[in-house]
Amino acid sequence: MTLLWIFTVIILASLNISQYKMKKHQNRNLKYITEKLNVMLKEHSADQILLGTDDKALRALLVQINLFTEDHQHITARFAKTEQSMKRMLTNMSHDLKTPLTVVLGYIEAIQSGSDMTEEERERLLEKVHQKTGEIIRLMNSFFDLAKLESEDKQMLLTKIHINEICRKNILQHYDAVQAKGFKAVIDIPDTPVYAHGDEEALDRILQNLLSNAIQYGADGKLIGLSLTYDDTRTVITVWDRGKGISEHDQQRVFERLYTLEESRNKAFQGSGLGLTITKRLVEKMGGEISLQSKPYEQTAFSITLKRMTY
Repeated sequence: MTLLWIFTVIILASLNISQYKMKKHQNRNLKYITEKLNVMLKEHSADQILLGTDDKALRALLVQINLFTEDHQHITARFAKTEQSMKRMLTNMSHDLKTPLTVVLGYIEAIQSGSDMTEEERERLLEKVHQKTGEIIRLMNSFFDLAKLESEDKQMLLTKIHINEICRKNILQHYDAVQAKGFKAVIDIPDTPVYAHGDEEALDRILQNLLSNAIQYGADGKLIGLSLTYDDTRTVITVWDRGKGISEHDQQRVFERLYTLEESRNKAFQGSGLGLTITKRLVEKMGGEISLQSKPYEQTAFSITLKRMTY
């Protein structure tokens, strides 16, 4: 009986010692994790926490911490990119508003100080004021539209829309501009009715912007095209031109807020830099995709892909 009691005590003592060692080892690991997290918080780093342990619960915790750290790193990178984009946007916004406002102020001062100005000259300057004011209003409307799109305030009713008719309507609306600039238009719209899941008003705005850009920036090639292709699941609308194109570097950024090609900052190339950003947001809201391919003086093509509807 005494031997049994002694044996039991020894077993219990061994278990206690083993549990004590395990607890001590666990506390040491938790202390290491805590110190590592404190360092990461202070230094704003996103290092992985590496720790060899047989504790399944602790391994599972480390996996989740490392996943959280990785996600935090991605969020931080996106925030930094957004912050940089916002700073550039504010700089460009200031430029795009300041320039026409300065011109308007100059015209008004000229009218006020021109006591011997002829009525014809006064009317000419007032017309210039009206034009520049219109530019400012359009720019502010673009800012407002983009803000609504990105804040999810703009609701879009997606229905079955007739892509052929929308394409024809929009190219006809630009017919006068195409003729005036001496362009040749290549239109490839099939006779077979093609339907897609989308919003007609949004698609109108998308095509108006892409066609206007093709006419404006593709002037060197004197050729503009619009094509509609489809398969069992998709419809693809492509607007293209043979102008000087867009460099590979710029292709990665043309959809950013207020990003414009360098030459669009002079009088010959007016542009707010918001058109393609709004276009991309509208396409995405319809569940579609927009892509760009460009080879100088061969073809610069914007393609919009939407879900096809066959029923």
